[in-house]
Amino acid sequence: MSVNAFTATVLCCRKLLMNIAVSKGSKEGGSFASYVQFLKDNNYIPPGSEAWVDHIRKKGNEANHELPDMQEDDAEELLKFTEMLLRFVYELPGHMEKHIKKEDDA
Repeated sequence: MSVNAFTATVLCCRKLLMNIAVSKGSKEGGSFASYVQFLKDNNYIPPGSEAWVDHIRKKGNEANHELPDMQEDDAEELLKFTEMLLRFVYELPGHMEKHIKKEDDA
């Protein structure tokens, strides 16, 4: 984003969805749809945000397979959702583990 590489930003957001799914137990080498389904089935996507994941899929496909470059607003909205997803999947559980450990030690 900082160098106006909006198409690359969109592609990275799509790639991150795949990597999140695999890191959480999805079988590597699957289709993008299988990764998205894994995230849905295993509740890694917050309720009501399935449309966001589908939007990332569509924009990522467009960025990957078509010539028009992605625009700044495309990249910015996908990046915001991806940030939220990363926080939901990794950061928040990590914070809670820290608190649970403190409670267990007390």
